[in-house]
Amino acid sequence: MAKQQIHLSIGGMSCAGCVATVEKALQAVPGVAEASVSFAEHTALVSGAVEVATLLKAVADAGYEAAEMRGLDEEQAEREARELAHTRQLFRQAAVAAAVGFPLMGAEMAGWLPRLSEGRPFWLLVAALTLAAMLYAGRHFFVGAWKQFKHHNANMDTLIAIGTGSAWLYSLAITLSPESVPTLAQHAYFEAATIIIALINFGSALEMRARGKTSEAIKRLVGLQPKSARVVREGRELDVAILTVGLNETVRVRPGERIPLDGVIIDGHSWVDESMISGEPLPVDKAKGDAVIGGTINTSGSFLYQVKRIGKESVLAQIIEMVRTAQGSKPAIGRLVDKVAGVFAPSVLIIAVITFLAWFNFGPPPVVSFAIVATMTVLIIACPCALGLATPISIMVGVGKAAEYGVLIRNGEALQQAGRLDTIVLDKTGTVTEGRPQLTDIIPFHGADADHLLAIAATVEAGSEHPLGAAIVAGADERGLARLEISHFEAVSGRGVRAEMNGQQVYLGTQPFLAASGVYLGHLEEDGARLAAAGKTPIYMGLNGAGAAVFAVADPIRADSAAAIARLHKEGMTVVMLTGDHRSTATAVARAVGIDEVIAEVLPQEKDQHIARLQGLGRIVAMVGDGINDAPALARADVGFAIGSGTDVAIASADITLMRGSLHGVADAIAISRATVRNIKQNLFGAFIYNTLGIPVAAGVLYPFLGMLLNPMVAGAAMALSSFTVVSNANRLRLFKTGGAR
Repeated sequence: MAKQQIHLSIGGMSCAGCVATVEKALQAVPGVAEASVSFAEHTALVSGAVEVATLLKAVADAGYEAAEMRGLDEEQAEREARELAHTRQLFRQAAVAAAVGFPLMGAEMAGWLPRLSEGRPFWLLVAALTLAAMLYAGRHFFVGAWKQFKHHNANMDTLIAIGTGSAWLYSLAITLSPESVPTLAQHAYFEAATIIIALINFGSALEMRARGKTSEAIKRLVGLQPKSARVVREGRELDVAILTVGLNETVRVRPGERIPLDGVIIDGHSWVDESMISGEPLPVDKAKGDAVIGGTINTSGSFLYQVKRIGKESVLAQIIEMVRTAQGSKPAIGRLVDKVAGVFAPSVLIIAVITFLAWFNFGPPPVVSFAIVATMTVLIIACPCALGLATPISIMVGVGKAAEYGVLIRNGEALQQAGRLDTIVLDKTGTVTEGRPQLTDIIPFHGADADHLLAIAATVEAGSEHPLGAAIVAGADERGLARLEISHFEAVSGRGVRAEMNGQQVYLGTQPFLAASGVYLGHLEEDGARLAAAGKTPIYMGLNGAGAAVFAVADPIRADSAAAIARLHKEGMTVVMLTGDHRSTATAVARAVGIDEVIAEVLPQEKDQHIARLQGLGRIVAMVGDGINDAPALARADVGFAIGSGTDVAIASADITLMRGSLHGVADAIAISRATVRNIKQNLFGAFIYNTLGIPVAAGVLYPFLGMLLNPMVAGAAMALSSFTVVSNANRLRLFKTGGAR
C-alpha cells in the first residue's frame, strides 16, 4: 500500500491529556509513520501506509470516536453542524447545572438553608436534585473517566469525575450521618459539585465557539468554489453538482461565472480575475492551453476547459488544507505542553493520595473529614483544562489573523519560528520587483540596424523560457518585427542562449557567458555597466565572435517594496538579496529599496548553499522567493516564504505563502508570530500559576500557619476561571494589528 495522509475527525476529546492517548493509539497501528492530534480542531493527521478503517478502530478501542474527513463544502458543513450542536449542548448542560448550583450557593450564603442535623429531608432532596443535574450536565466526564480507567489511563475527565463525585458522596455521607464529624466539618458541597461542572462546561462551550469563529477564514475559502458546474456530456451542456464532476470532463464557463475546478482551456479565449490566488488586480489573458484555477472569476468571454484536478488535489482545496493544518499543528512550545499535560493527571492523583495520608496521619481531628476535604479540593483545583487550551487556541487565532492579512501559514512551527528570524533573504525578480520585465534600451555596435538585431535576438529568445528573453520577444512584437529562421538552439541555465542563423553563430546572455564563448564585446561592456548602474539588466549579443549589441531590460520595483523593507529593518532584520542577475543591476535595485547585502550572479543550484552558509554563521534565516529555482532555498531556510503568484513548486516548498505578493506579508507574519508566541506564554503562565499556587493551598500548607483551608467550591471556580482567562486572552489576538498596509 502506498503511503498517504489521512485526516480524521476525533470525537470525545475533552482535554490535552486525551491528545496523548489518541496519538499513542494511532502511532501503535502498523504502517503509521507519523500521527499528530490537534486538540484545537479535534482532528488527527496520520501519515503512512495504512487503511482508514484500521485507524478508526484503533481510536474507537482507545475510547474515542473517529471519522474520515473529505470534501470541501460538504465536509465543512458537517463540521460546523457538529460543532454547533456540541456547543449548544455544552451551553444547555452548563445552564442546567448552574440553575441548580447557584441558587443553592446564594441561599447558603444568605443563611436560608437548615443545618444538616436539623433538615435531613431537605438535604436528601438537594442530594437527589444535584445528582440528577450532575448526571445530565456531567455524564460525559464520568463516562470519559471510566473509559480511561479501563485503559489504565488518567486525564482531566478523571480529575473532574473524582473531584465532583467525591464532593457529592462526602456531602451525602454527612447528610446521612452528620454526627460522625465535628460541627465545623458539617458542611455539604452539593452545590460545589454542580457549579464546578457548570463552569467547566461553560468554559468548553466558549472554547468551541472560539474555534468556530476561527474557522470563518476556511468558510470563506470554501465559499469560493461554485456549487455546480456546466459540463459537456454526449454533446449536451448540463448543470450538475460540483461533487459529480470528474477528471478530464469538459466544462463550459460563461462571462461573470466562477471557474468551478482546476483545468486547462481547450477552446475559447477570455480574461480571468486571479486576484484570489495571485493578489494581482488585473485580469489575466487566457487562451487555449492555458491553465485555469477553480474559484477564480471569468470576467469576459466564454470558453471550454478540461478538468485536471478535483477534490483535495485542487489549488483551492490545498489552500484550505494549509490553513486547517496550520491551525491544528503544534509548535515546539505546544508539544512541550502536551508532554506535561500527559503526566499531569497521574501526578495530581499521587499528590491527592499524599494529601490524604498527610492529613490522616498528622491532621487535627476529625482526621478523616479533613483528609477528604483537602484531597477533594486538590483534585478540583488541579484540573489543568487551561493548560490544554493555552497553545492551540492561540495558534488557531494567530493563523486566522495571518489569513486576514493574506498570509497563509502551513504549520504552527513556522508561526512560532517566524518571530525568531533575524535575516531575511529575498529573491529579486518577482519578489522585490514586479517580475514583468520590459525592454527599455537597444545599443547596437557601431551604428548597426537596431531593429534587425532585435529581430535576431527575439527569434533566438523565442525558444527560451527566461522572463528577460520574453521581454525582448515582447519588445520585438511591439515593433512588429518578423521572426527569422534559426537552427541548433541551446539554452545554458543561468547564463544565456546560443543558436545558428544562416551560418552565423548567435550568442545572447551575460557578459561572462559571452566571454567564455569567445565573443569580444569592446565598448559594449561599458555601455552594459552604465545600464546596470541604472538598475537595468544588460543582455549582450554576439555574432560570430564579435559583440553586436547590448539590450537593457528593466523589471520595475514593486511599489511597496521599499516601505516593506523599512518595516523589516525596524523589526531588527538584516535584509539580503540573493539573485542570479548581474551584480551591478542587483546592487542598483538593492540601493533603491534599502537592502543591506547583495549576493548576485548565483546559479539556481547555489541558492540553498548560500542559505546554509548564513545559517552556519548562527543566523535564523528566512527565504522569500517565487520561482522553481527558489524551491531548494525555500526548503533549506528556517522559514520559507513563497510569493502567492509564484510557481506551485515554490509554494509547496515554503512554510508560508504570501497571497498578496507583497513583502509587507513577511513583516506581517513576523509581527503576528511574535504576538502569538507572546500570547501563548501569557496563557501558559496563567494556566500554570493557578495550578502551582492552587494545589499547595488546596492541600492545606497554610493550615498550620493561618488555620485556612480552601473551599472546594472556590477551587472549582478558580480552575474554571483559568480556562475562561486563557480563551479570553487568546481572543485578544483578533484585535491585533500589524501596523502594515492591508
